[in-house]
Amino acid sequence: MSAELTGQNEHYLTVFRRNFRDWRGTRPFWAGLFVLLSGFPIMYFPYAHLQVGHLTLAMATTAGAGSLIIGVLLVVLGVSLWFQRHVRTFAGVASILLGLVSLPVSNFGGFVMGFLLALIGGAMAVAWVPGEPVAEPAEQAATKQDDAAEHASTEAGDAVGEPNDLSGTSPANGANGRHSAG
Repeated sequence: MSAELTGQNEHYLTVFRRNFRDWRGTRPFWAGLFVLLSGFPIMYFPYAHLQVGHLTLAMATTAGAGSLIIGVLLVVLGVSLWFQRHVRTFAGVASILLGLVSLPVSNFGGFVMGFLLALIGGAMAVAWVPGEPVAEPAEQAATKQDDAAEHASTEAGDAVGEPNDLSGTSPANGANGRHSAG
């Protein structure tokens, strides 16, 4: 047995937590969570009946169905951010727009709680960019050598007529900067 084997003696919760952390790091998890949570106050408050002592305060509005649709759409967008990360821009913009629409439709956007969560989650979804994979140490050394060789060749190849010359006036392109269309 080797001292480097760690998979056999690990607790299953430790393995689950590590796998969840890896999964969470490859997608806009927090944006999806904020968008998902924004749907619940927007759905709840138009149908809520609050008890204040012996007084029942009904929060029902005429736009209850609209609030329910907005809330369900926000929950679906939040879940789609978790499981289909390529729709992050669409889901982010849609959640921002639904959050804005919830202001007049759903009791000021679920008393501003759902509105703010939708705006923050949507902005996070639009701003999220997938990270670059971590390279192995051997690959990092090869990449550094390739970068150094490329840097040296670009410094030496800045003369006119080289492939990096984009001015269009070099004698190598034959037209001396003019298009030879006729």
